[in-house]
Amino acid sequence: MDDNPILRESTQYLNKLHILSAFFEDEIVYKIYLRTQVIHRLYETNPELDINKLELFHVQFTAAVIDLLKKIKKINERNSSLLFEEIRLNKDLIKSVQDSDFAEHDYDNDKQRQALRINTSLRKLYQVLSEESHEYPLVKNINAFSARYAQDYFFDITAEMLGMLTAYEPKEVYTDASAIIERKLMGKLCKFDFRTAFYCGLKTGNLAIEIYKFIDQPVWYIFYPSRNIFLLCDYDLLSNINTGTEVTRNDRIVQELLDKNDQLQSSASIIRINIPAEVKNLLAENYKKISDINFLQNIAGFDAQANILKAMLNTDMI
Repeated sequence: MDDNPILRESTQYLNKLHILSAFFEDEIVYKIYLRTQVIHRLYETNPELDINKLELFHVQFTAAVIDLLKKIKKINERNSSLLFEEIRLNKDLIKSVQDSDFAEHDYDNDKQRQALRINTSLRKLYQVLSEESHEYPLVKNINAFSARYAQDYFFDITAEMLGMLTAYEPKEVYTDASAIIERKLMGKLCKFDFRTAFYCGLKTGNLAIEIYKFIDQPVWYIFYPSRNIFLLCDYDLLSNINTGTEVTRNDRIVQELLDKNDQLQSSASIIRINIPAEVKNLLAENYKKISDINFLQNIAGFDAQANILKAMLNTDMI
């Protein structure tokens, strides 16, 4: 019976079922494949059986199952492809963010430029105060640094901490129309030739301050950009600030996109092989029928089940 066209066609049905069972990785689909294989072997090894009943079985049942699963597979692949496209777009965005100009090396470079602006401004402020001049002592755009980087690179502190760092006694400061500086701080700046470097930035809400350290000296001071105030800073206060983790806006964006892609990948994998519950229930019922030892004698009764499977192809159930 090897050359029997019905057996050859039956083998083709089996191959299609095998591929679909491997795709969906679903227990009931695999069971149907195995049971169909048993039925095929039964007719293949028993020439006395009516081979036409095998053909009828495939026409009434196997073909409908294959068509239904193929339709579900096509729908699933279309839906999952949308998620994979979103994953691809997110990867492009991640690369774009990582390659953007707003990167950490820009921040590092601008920290040095800002320190130079501060030192230059403080020299000029000293000159203005000494000469009782009315010139504006601060370098242009001295406040731009905090405006640009505070949100993403400055460390968070409490409003109470900000108040402690920016508090001063009026009698202990020099006051100019454009700036306020602590008298002791100005004395130290003159002593050490205005040589300071940016140490870190702190923020609470929309308010930010910049911390500077004297080069080669254990002396720190703050610059409060929104009020142009310069005050000495107690390092013990700074030591209580958590500077262990610094996450930039770009870092956050990249991490969020990576997490999103993980979720999309997981969802796409599930969607790709999902079989609607209604379909699985019907397949389970059909598997139960074809597993009945007497089903071959009642194979003609399979027509009703086949019609239900075919009806699903034309509904919104899948």
